[in-house]
Amino acid sequence: MTTVSELPFSKVRHAGDLVFLSGDLPIAADGSVPEGIEAQTELTLERIAATLHGEGLSLADVVSVTAYLVNPSDFAGFNRVYAQTFAQPRPVRTTVRADLMLPKALLELTVIASKQP
Repeated sequence: MTTVSELPFSKVRHAGDLVFLSGDLPIAADGSVPEGIEAQTELTLERIAATLHGEGLSLADVVSVTAYLVNPSDFAGFNRVYAQTFAQPRPVRTTVRADLMLPKALLELTVIASKQP
């Protein structure tokens, strides 16, 4: 399996008070991908939260999310988990349908967070 350090992009970049995360996928620690959009959304958001934590931030600092869904029919399940995860004021969001590079992945999320209070 290819690791992030072997890929030609940065996982995290800072620009002023903004922190940009590359797209994250629902890959468990053992390399597996869970079944179902809700489980995949939960895992992907957990992975993003862990990356943000490493930067001294949390999901509460997220100001923008771009969501890539393979199946438009998964929107309701994705939205349920998303709504439970993000408190008001929720980040701005764009949701698009896309084919993804990881087989079995139903979504990919990328976020922008702010260091400002």
